[in-house]
Amino acid sequence: MHAPDFLEHKPLDPDSIQPQFLFPLNWTRSLLDRGTHPLHSPPSAFQPPLCLLFEVPDHQVAGHQAGHGHPGPLIDDSGRFYKPLQDDDRGAIEAAFYSSFSSNTRVPDRIRRFFPVFYGTKLLEASDGSGQWPHLVLEDVVSGLSHPSVMDVKIGSRTWYPEASEDYIQRCFMKDRKTSSLCLGFRISGLQLYVSEESGLWKPERKLVQHLSADEVRVVLKKFVSSNSPIDPNLNPDCSFASSVYGGSSGILAQLLELKSWFEDQTIYHLNSCSVLMVYDKKKELKGESSDAKVKLIDFAHVTEGNGIIDHNFVGGLCSLIKFISDILTSPDECTTKACLQNSDNNNEEILTGQKIHSIIAVHVIMLFQVMGRKIICLKRKERAWKEMPMATPELVT
Repeated sequence: MHAPDFLEHKPLDPDSIQPQFLFPLNWTRSLLDRGTHPLHSPPSAFQPPLCLLFEVPDHQVAGHQAGHGHPGPLIDDSGRFYKPLQDDDRGAIEAAFYSSFSSNTRVPDRIRRFFPVFYGTKLLEASDGSGQWPHLVLEDVVSGLSHPSVMDVKIGSRTWYPEASEDYIQRCFMKDRKTSSLCLGFRISGLQLYVSEESGLWKPERKLVQHLSADEVRVVLKKFVSSNSPIDPNLNPDCSFASSVYGGSSGILAQLLELKSWFEDQTIYHLNSCSVLMVYDKKKELKGESSDAKVKLIDFAHVTEGNGIIDHNFVGGLCSLIKFISDILTSPDECTTKACLQNSDNNNEEILTGQKIHSIIAVHVIMLFQVMGRKIICLKRKERAWKEMPMATPELVT
């Protein structure tokens, strides 16, 4: 498939980083095949502004960090976040998604606010010192928050997509099964909590939070909105900020519900392995000020086109997260830290509610139909090819 000329890569204006819609989603593969991935573009197309100061962010709680041959993200002093493009098709897919989403008139403005603003792409010196590297230029969602508490929640009972290779599907399925993704429809990928001026931030290891049981997930979600220290395992979370951070007309729960209402109808995109980022300023809460709680969706390297089908995998995981947060608001004392952590080993096999059963069954039924559909198409192609084959005329035996 050949992309139209006006969708070819164009050099960016070095004096501006206004949105540049470079990679339409449905042409991502052909662009890769023809060498127009950002990594193959001329360096002159990505001139960085000379006046900005770049630094490594200290609020990243999940995703790729600098090291082991991978550059990490950068931020500047103007409120922008620079995410290095991955050097395979994931980078092109994410750039394609941001381009498509930014220009898609079917996406209402009330939903756009839940996605980072996209400013285009820039070629910058990589954070690991490996040389020039193309970056997505995005809104820094914690800019302006002096002491942000951040939680990254990967949504969906599966993090793979139907078109992926069998090897990739197996690797994702094993990870989904070992974490809470398969049983809850989401998993906590990472978090950081502001504790105090003396203690700074509490940032538990990613592997620990990714393998929590259902009860432990509930405890962490409660710690996220508590005024007492999250470090002491014997201290029960007091959920002091639950009503102001999770609750209210502009709280995190209300924002998640607004997202849910759109995703129950939208069929444009399937956000495979996408994350919900929950952010608020805990220091402001401690002072009795507004915490600026907000929700953003991030990580779009595995997005596929919806093709008229609702993204039940994402909706199911979002509903499950909403249920957990709703329960904390209605029954904050239902599960103490000690009780949850002591019983976690006995509760690894989560007793699913009707809502979660419905979500997970719906996801896997849809996946089954998609796989069956592909097999039927293959069989029909083979049948047609068989019919079109010239038949040999048998010789008469005399």
